[in-house]
Amino acid sequence: MTVLTTAARWLFVLCLPPLLLTASIGGAVNWLGLYTYGFEKYDVGQPTGLADTELEKAARGLIGYFNSDEENISLSVEKDGKPFVLFNQREVAHLRDVKGLIRLDYLVLLGTLIYTMGYASFSLCRKNRRQLWWGMIWGNILTLVLMAALRLITLYNFDWFFRQFHLLSFTNELWQLDPARDYLIMLFPGGFWYDATQVCALAAGTMAVVLSGVAWGLSRRKVLS
Repeated sequence: MTVLTTAARWLFVLCLPPLLLTASIGGAVNWLGLYTYGFEKYDVGQPTGLADTELEKAARGLIGYFNSDEENISLSVEKDGKPFVLFNQREVAHLRDVKGLIRLDYLVLLGTLIYTMGYASFSLCRKNRRQLWWGMIWGNILTLVLMAALRLITLYNFDWFFRQFHLLSFTNELWQLDPARDYLIMLFPGGFWYDATQVCALAAGTMAVVLSGVAWGLSRRKVLS
């Protein structure tokens, strides 16, 4: 029983980093403000020839697609006063692969959330509050270490990180797009992905700090009471 209890506690600790990271990624995917911020910062209206209203329409269309049951995206905007299909077949196929990764993110988020909530509920019912608080602290410390490492790697050589991520995540080369003709890369240049990575790491780290602070406060309260 002690072995199972120890294994369950460490699994709880190990679940916290992917829980917080997948939560931050899922939030970024669905945060319209991140898209519009990137469009404005990198002035994507110039290479795409799209007005701000059409860029926002494209962002909303992507968010809707990622959360829909549609296999392929079909997104039309207005360009030069005429309807324009935004993505070609190569981009559509790549977005289908991206959607698969987002679904995987949601599944990991759901699985780790179910386990951590179940472990927390069980610990509270068994009155193992002290072990729960310390498990939260260690899990969040691990999260902070990993997010700090992610930020350092991306600060040092984001291009290498971006390429390795794609090589590991995709089994094809559809992600290698042409910025001269493919609107997906015009909308989301490398700088956007650098910013998005920093946002996700910062969000996960912030949640870790808050949760560890709460756990520390509750553990001290228990000790002093």
